[in-house]
Amino acid sequence: MTEDNEESLLRTVALQNAESIRMARQRAERQTEATLREQASLLNLTHDSIFVRDMNGAIRYWNRAAEELYGWTAEQALGRAVHDLLKTDFPAALEQIEGELMRAGRWEGELLHTKKDGSRVVVASRWSLQRDERGAPVAVLETNNDISERKRAEEKLRKAQAELAHVTRLTTMGELATSIAHEVNQPLAAIVNNGGACLRWLTGDSPNLEEARETARRVIRDGNRASEVISRIRALVRKTDPEKTRLDIDATIREIILLAQNEAGQKGVVLRTELAADLPPVLGDRVQLQQVILNLVMNGVEAMSSVSDRPRELLISSRRHESDRVLVAVQDSGIGIDPESLKKIFDPFYTTKSQGMGMGLTISRSIVENHGGRLWVVPNDGPGATFQFTLLQYR
Repeated sequence: MTEDNEESLLRTVALQNAESIRMARQRAERQTEATLREQASLLNLTHDSIFVRDMNGAIRYWNRAAEELYGWTAEQALGRAVHDLLKTDFPAALEQIEGELMRAGRWEGELLHTKKDGSRVVVASRWSLQRDERGAPVAVLETNNDISERKRAEEKLRKAQAELAHVTRLTTMGELATSIAHEVNQPLAAIVNNGGACLRWLTGDSPNLEEARETARRVIRDGNRASEVISRIRALVRKTDPEKTRLDIDATIREIILLAQNEAGQKGVVLRTELAADLPPVLGDRVQLQQVILNLVMNGVEAMSSVSDRPRELLISSRRHESDRVLVAVQDSGIGIDPESLKKIFDPFYTTKSQGMGMGLTISRSIVENHGGRLWVVPNDGPGATFQFTLLQYR
């Protein structure tokens, strides 16, 4: 056999092998697709929408529930690129989601789809990666449940909770009105006094400009102090949607102490702090967490109102908790909580106060849990009790 004939034979064999491999791959893909269709057909009567798409995103199977949910018939959907057809909004980058699908063989999450009539639907989506006998990915089985009504109900509940929390904040600020007025009046009175002194320094026979400048600086300082008090009050009573951001929880605690210290002082309570210096930031809504801290502080002050045989001290502390959390604790030296009340203290409308609404602790626990944390109470070794809650660190 000549070299040319040998090379020609080798090329022919190579082409035949390549064709055999291609045909085998096609058969495997058809077999896998047929298997998936058979599996999906068994679920054709389910209320879940189920479809199969190939690795290019083209729809290969579309069940009756998908027709009912999205509005396209199987004939209209087959061959279409699924994410173009449904105008899918993803919770993360598609490349990231597909990377997880390839690594784990499955993915779950919430997607926003557009139906044929243009309306939007939120679905709980589950993706399952299908591979051939060689382990190569060939298709994705996707199951979607319509959770739009549940999401709307959750949004209504969130708004109702926000409304109730706002009312509770207004009620608390009403209780603090006298103390707040006192805190604002102090710098205002200082401004008036320093303004008069400044005029005297300037209108004398020998105007003292340096003293006048220093007095003007004190006027500015006290004006800023009054402005800060009003800003803190406005932030607490403002009606806004919750917004979780990077938050310095120690700074948030200090702001509440400035609001509550006059009220505490009038009731003979000393506020002390033990705030960790190296505390990482947390993920939270500033106003909502201020409401939680203020509620716990005012409850602690109230718990010590009848104490006469020991110092009335309220300790607010912060520290790291576990590997990814921050803990805030409010410890009083009051009368404590009896075991029966301890079981019900976070229940709606349960209160030990004669004028209490019984919603403060319920709302506080809801806020903390919505931040991915936990709020609970423990009796102290000595007198009083400690309310403490955790928050997730900001990542």
